[in-house]
Amino acid sequence: MASENSNFDEEKTEKSPQRKGGWITFPFLSGVLFHFPFFFPCILIERLSSHIPAHMASFQPIGSILGVGLAMSGVMNNFMVYLIQEYNVRSIDAAQIVNIIHGSVNLAPVAGAIVADAFIGCYSVIAISSAIQLLSFVLFTMTAALKSLRPTPCHIPGTDSCQAASKGQLTVLYSAVALLAIATGGTRFNLATMGASQFDRVEDQAVYFNWFFIFMYISLIVGATAIVYIQDSISWVLGFSLSLSASAVSLVVLLLGTKYYRRPAPQGSPFTGLFRVGVATVRKWKLKLSQASPSYFHGNDDMASPSLNFSLFNRAALIGEGETNQDGSIAKPWKLCTVREVEDFKSVVRVLPVWASSIFISISIGCQMNLSVLQALTMDRSIRPSFSIPAGSMNVPAFLAFVIFLTFLDRILFPIWLKLTHHTPTPLQRIGIGHLINVVSMIASALVERRRAAVISRHQAEVHPGWIVPMSALWLVLPLALLGAAEALHFPGQVALYYQEFPKALKNTSTGMEAVIIGFGFYLSTAFLSILRHVTTWLPDDLNRSRLENVYWLIAILATINFGIYIICAKFYKYQNSVDTEKVAISEISAS
Repeated sequence: MASENSNFDEEKTEKSPQRKGGWITFPFLSGVLFHFPFFFPCILIERLSSHIPAHMASFQPIGSILGVGLAMSGVMNNFMVYLIQEYNVRSIDAAQIVNIIHGSVNLAPVAGAIVADAFIGCYSVIAISSAIQLLSFVLFTMTAALKSLRPTPCHIPGTDSCQAASKGQLTVLYSAVALLAIATGGTRFNLATMGASQFDRVEDQAVYFNWFFIFMYISLIVGATAIVYIQDSISWVLGFSLSLSASAVSLVVLLLGTKYYRRPAPQGSPFTGLFRVGVATVRKWKLKLSQASPSYFHGNDDMASPSLNFSLFNRAALIGEGETNQDGSIAKPWKLCTVREVEDFKSVVRVLPVWASSIFISISIGCQMNLSVLQALTMDRSIRPSFSIPAGSMNVPAFLAFVIFLTFLDRILFPIWLKLTHHTPTPLQRIGIGHLINVVSMIASALVERRRAAVISRHQAEVHPGWIVPMSALWLVLPLALLGAAEALHFPGQVALYYQEFPKALKNTSTGMEAVIIGFGFYLSTAFLSILRHVTTWLPDDLNRSRLENVYWLIAILATINFGIYIICAKFYKYQNSVDTEKVAISEISAS
């Protein structure tokens, strides 16, 4: 296997002279997320390691988490503003570019998880990806420091008089973005998986995931406020340099904890069995299942005959001539599967309608968050004469609302609900309520935009590009807070559902289903805005001449229709597993 020849060979615990894993790994992995505060504690732990119990070893991964989150948030939350102000990209074009980048960044971790599971293991992928991230921030810093890598500054960005960036300049910039997406792909899910693998007890894993999320959102908030403020008010060079430094420290922190980590060998991709069922079903499509007592292949599993639901896939486990060896093993693995593999495949197919009905909610989130930043650029962002809120920080209310509302649900509302009704809301119920609050959030955005447009009309400022509307950008806080509250319901609800309903072999992969939804949503939000620009006049480059209110109302209507579709899918969905694993699943949300 490839991992055996790697410089980052996966080691089995029993080969180590000391026990590995535990809480001692926690600060090292946390430093990758939020490098600076955890660097010196990690060195201290390294110095005192002989006096620390082995079960403390998992403090290390969270350091990595914080570093990744801080550096990533500091770049991505303000990247639209960077495109507009430094690369003279038109505002709506910048929003579409950022949606594509967000889509790639959210889909890449799925590929990273597959590579780790099937080939070289989590630690190797994280270490290599951290080095790639470092290179990415070197390029970002170069684009800000070297004038030759940017077009000539424009007095009013986004107008026809602005010089467009050259192909060479854009190549360097987008190379940095591509490297960042690859790096994120290797770290996001794998940090969660690697951290959890440091523990034997489910309770410790649950605690780890709680801290994982706390540090992840702390890093996102710090990146979206402190670093974005530095980029906006001091210099882009300093802001990117801080992200570069954070990335470098996170890599050092990760490597410092190497001797403490458990590094399980890769077990092979769980997707292979799913693909085999699909291929075997197609190859046996003409095979009739009318036998009185068909012979199904069970392998080493004592599972009974396949269920009658989605029975067309049962043919993949039906033993045909020459498909087994004399010792009873499979002779043709792409034509014969076990009953267990068939049932695992069905469990994935069964959840797909509910999963697909949640994609539109990510489309609306992508549009709302990016358009809110564009609105903020045209509004009064001053808190006092000497301080203005960076436009790239306007999404922070959504992050804060997510943390606050999720804490409220977990610590107050759900326990009360449990005492009164003797059960907690099911994952499908939480997802549905999240859909509904998301619609309310869109309506709130439409009403705020109506007020902004009225102020513009009252001042007859539609013909003045770049005019700052005398209306506080704090009006955007309410819609974004509602957005965060909605995410606190539907995001954990979806992860809980997939974790609960997916087969055991796909438990880790199940947490990535939400990231795929987010990735597809951002891609499709780009297509959605493109279609609107071609068939309507609602989204000109100058937002003060736009009909953005209509866009929000249209999204609210479509989200309402999508909510109805979700209700239908949820009504017909039948839970296959007990909800006893729900609490663990909520704690095991992967960073999306």
